[in-house]
Amino acid sequence: MNTSGLLDQLLRSAQGFRRQGPPLPGSGSGAAGLGDLLGGAGGALMGGKGKGALAAGALGLLLGKRRLGKLGGNAMAYGGLAALGVLAYQAFSNWQARQAGAPRREPQTLDRLPPEKAEEHSQALLKALVAAAKADGHVDERERQLIESELAKVAEDDELQRWLHAELNRPLDPAEVARAADTPELAAEIYLASLLAVDEAQFMERAYLDELARQLRLDPQLQAELETQAKAA
Repeated sequence: MNTSGLLDQLLRSAQGFRRQGPPLPGSGSGAAGLGDLLGGAGGALMGGKGKGALAAGALGLLLGKRRLGKLGGNAMAYGGLAALGVLAYQAFSNWQARQAGAPRREPQTLDRLPPEKAEEHSQALLKALVAAAKADGHVDERERQLIESELAKVAEDDELQRWLHAELNRPLDPAEVARAADTPELAAEIYLASLLAVDEAQFMERAYLDELARQLRLDPQLQAELETQAKAA
């Protein structure tokens, strides 16, 4: 199951959304309802060619137009999947430097892992993105079906499509998302990915992030450092 390949496509597709900017009303075409859900942006993106355009449409449906633009910040757009690791590495390193007397070690973040471990991290991060998209309660049954349909166009195998179906239909549970974090670095990456995928100014989404941080057992200073890195992304 090539979760890392799909996640990298989704993150890189945010760059295309950010560069294209708001489309003209009624521009482009795509699956029924896609343009309506994205205010026209999805149709314009889906009018492009190749998996990049398909991934942008799928990610736009999952996160919504405004949050897709946030995920397409400069650091994320140019780095794709590895950028999450770079941002988490910086946050983790800054946090370690402030821990008086604590031993320092090289953070094993996504950008520094062998392929098999990177795949494990990627699956946890895609799970976190799907969960974060549901944090404001906007994903109803119709939208879930559209999202699943668009993701299926860029998912490479049946196993991955079944996994996505299960995640999209799973009840929102920050504790279940946090269980995937078997290292402090992965906990930091899960929180960072979630932070990039939500609007933390909204009460429900802020509450979800705080509960996720609690379930991940993030040090408050590390949580603050991750939020600083996300704002600079």
